[in-house]
Amino acid sequence: MSIFWFIPTHGDSRYLGTAKGSRNLDLKYLQQIATAADSLGYEGVLIPTGRSCEDPWVVASALLPVTQRLKFLVAVRPGLHQPALAARMAATFDRLSGGRLLVNLVTGGSEEELAGDGLFLNHAQRYQESEEFIRIWREILTRSHTGEPYDYDGQYLSVKGARLLYPPLQKPYPPVFFGGSSEAAHHLAAEQVDTYLTWGEPPAAVAEKLADVREKAQRRGRTLRYGIRLHVIVRETEEAAWQAADELISHVSEQTAAVAHAAFARMDSVGQQRMAALHKGRQGKTRKDLEISPNLWAGVGLVRGGAGTALVGSAEQVAERIKEYAALGIEDFVLSGYPHLEESYRFAELVFPLLPPSLHKGLQGQHDFSIGEVVANLYTPKVAQS
Repeated sequence: MSIFWFIPTHGDSRYLGTAKGSRNLDLKYLQQIATAADSLGYEGVLIPTGRSCEDPWVVASALLPVTQRLKFLVAVRPGLHQPALAARMAATFDRLSGGRLLVNLVTGGSEEELAGDGLFLNHAQRYQESEEFIRIWREILTRSHTGEPYDYDGQYLSVKGARLLYPPLQKPYPPVFFGGSSEAAHHLAAEQVDTYLTWGEPPAAVAEKLADVREKAQRRGRTLRYGIRLHVIVRETEEAAWQAADELISHVSEQTAAVAHAAFARMDSVGQQRMAALHKGRQGKTRKDLEISPNLWAGVGLVRGGAGTALVGSAEQVAERIKEYAALGIEDFVLSGYPHLEESYRFAELVFPLLPPSLHKGLQGQHDFSIGEVVANLYTPKVAQS
């Protein structure tokens, strides 16, 4: 199991849907989150992409010098990046980071946003272009280890004599992550990527999606890793966790939620449609209204696009839900929580010790977190064993 955290380049706050409690998003704050994730033992961090975000490659490069082992999951964007240039960027970052790059293939889910970036393709066309993009990208990087040029003539993308002189450190290329809920997305995942990501849906729905991608991959003689993207709200008690969930959306007005829901409805992303269907734009803001599965809460999705669900509960409950997803075949957990700095510590301190060592052997400090303050200048507190 690998546990990832999140770099909130679209903003951070104590409350959703309001300027109240918002954080000043500058380099020092992003570096605080990255160094916290690095020291706490998270496998890596996801850096988001899109119109509302700072550029992920610039941010990742700025965080590289202040971290030691943290991996960076950074987006490539078919239609916005050219595959040869994206391959060069990936190889450079991978070498300079000592092999700490992971690549997130993002097709985009809003025709309106993509039009603003100069991309005018419908849903089906974007997936066809993405298939050509990642095929070219992979081949250029793979052949860079032997110096072979690459030719490709596709419907949307073509290269002739593409060659990368400086190969990536990871062979044959940095691992590719990809998420999507449509049939086209499942086909692309099965054929081209290394890790398929799903947003946080109830376990039965996740199992169904994984089974479909797994079957498609097996038909192609391929085996994938699987991951899930979730928010987390964990506290010492279940009651405190649900209180924190209610507080997180306590300033969301009906007007703000309605505007967000209307915007989500205009997107052609199947994954976004599935997220919106979980809360159905409901204005109710209680556990009863928005708990869609044990400890799985759809409140974040009232105003946030993309991943809209959170695991809410005590440390023991959240750890149990994680193990349930792991039993389905999920290996990579990409998590976040508001505010992201404090919640990175809270999750690591409360939940990491409850995960079986065999499931998180890569995490630092499995059972020996800080001993705490020395008592009476003499006695050191004992570390509880899980």
